Order: sequence, then C-alpha cells, then structure tokens
Amino acid sequence: MSKNINPLSKELIQARLGEHPWSESIHVFVQVSSTNTLAKELAAQGAPSGTVLIADRQTSGRGRLGRTFLSPGDVGVYLSALIRPECAPAELMHLTCAVAVAMCDAVEAAIGFRPGIKWTNDLVVGSKKLGGILTELSLNSKSGLVDYAILGIGINCRQEAQDFDESIRNMACSARMVTGKDADRNQLAAEMIRALHRMEETLLTGRDEMMARYRADCITLGKEISILRGEDVFHGSALNIDAEGALIVRLDTGEIQTVNSGEVSIRGLYGYI
Repeated sequence: MSKNINPLSKELIQARLGEHPWSESIHVFVQVSSTNTLAKELAAQGAPSGTVLIADRQTSGRGRLGRTFLSPGDVGVYLSALIRPECAPAELMHLTCAVAVAMCDAVEAAIGFRPGIKWTNDLVVGSKKLGGILTELSLNSKSGLVDYAILGIGINCRQEAQDFDESIRNMACSARMVTGKDADRNQLAAEMIRALHRMEETLLTGRDEMMARYRADCITLGKEISILRGEDVFHGSALNIDAEGALIVRLDTGEIQTVNSGEVSIRGLYGYI
C-alpha cells in the first residue's frame, strides 16, 4: 500500500468544512501519545468547547477498559473533540451512543457506506471492527456538574488485511477493505467534526431520537451474546437498549438483566460480533 498519500492537513480539513463554528479550533499533529490525553490536558488549561485534536499517528492510543488502540501513521483518523455541556453526569449516560451514531453519519457522508455499531462503542462492518470510541468525563468538584467531556474516535481508513497485527487481523477492517479504494481522510475528518457538532447541539434535548437511531444501527440487538463479568461468563440474547444506553439481556436462565458498559465486556459466542 502506498504511503503518505492524502496527508492529514488542518488547511484541507478547514477547506472541506467551510464556515463552521469549530473550524478555528482544529489542531492537527503528525504524532501524539493519545489525542484524548492531550485533549484532557488542554481542557484543564481552559480550552473552549469545540476544540478538536487530530493525529496521523498515536503512540499510546487507548480504548475502553484500558485496552490499547493501535494507531499507526498514514492509515487512519484519530480524533478527539472537547465539549463542555454543563449538566449533571446522569444526563450524559447516552453520550457514547450519541457519538457512535454521529460517526456512522460521518462515515456515510465521507465514504459512502454506513457502518453498524457493536454495543456499546465499536463501529463495525459485517463481523469486523472499523473503528472505536472512547468518551471520558471530568466533573467540577464544587458544583458536581460536568466540567468537560472528551469524545475520542479512531477510524481505520487505508489498511489492507495484512497491515493489521496477526492477533486482530480476523476481526479488523478498514474503509479501503470495504470500498476497494482510498478514503479521503481530510474529508472524513471534516465530516466527523460536522457530525459531532450537530450531535453536541441536541445532546441534552434530542436523546430519544438519538437512541432510536442508535438502536437502528446497533448490530448487537437480536444476537446471542456472552457477558464476561470478572471470572464469570453468562450467556443470553440481547433484547433492547434502554434510554441511557444500557443493554437489556435475557439470560439463558430466563432472567432479564440490564447491563452497563462499565461493568462488563461483551463478545459474541462466535467471532468478534
């Protein structure tokens, strides 16, 4: 695969955005340890809502539950956006779901296909992972309200199957593998920003619509799943997703449980999904 084609560029992303409220708060880096980590540092220094960090490569990319998110150069878009919603944390239980729907919109607008969502935070095509999402909150110790939220997303764009580490090759994909051609990473970054801004504008008032769209995109619903809770493994089927983004599961015992993403990991009984 040819490298250094269509490099990420602040100017090109801004040109594709046109007039946009976040356009002047975009920062593009050749390499960072983690865009989420850097975004949190800037947030603590008072960076405004709408600050966006984009990296060509991350040396310490992070996923949910402390997992590593591989972020090699020239092949993906690794983006973190800072927002300051000024609300109680309980009002943002659906945040990761909202970001996932926004990223489906962005991929569809920029590349021409709509990925699915594997509950709770992975973008997938078929049974393979296209991208991941990591949202993080910080609270104001005095008010108890959210000080800021970091919306972190990584999307695979230009990899061929052999570019992935052998350990994840059978469960990862890229936009190129789906479409057979290179994605315009600057266009994708612009659409990601545009979709996140739209999401942010209705985050607290449009939850019902967001969650309806999330359910429509979520490929976990109706699937047989395994729930890993510590050393214990439970099997069942995914029935629904509630208004806060929790998964409602019928266990094989017949018991109905509500599963929160912070409590468990979920994998399909067969393969990644």
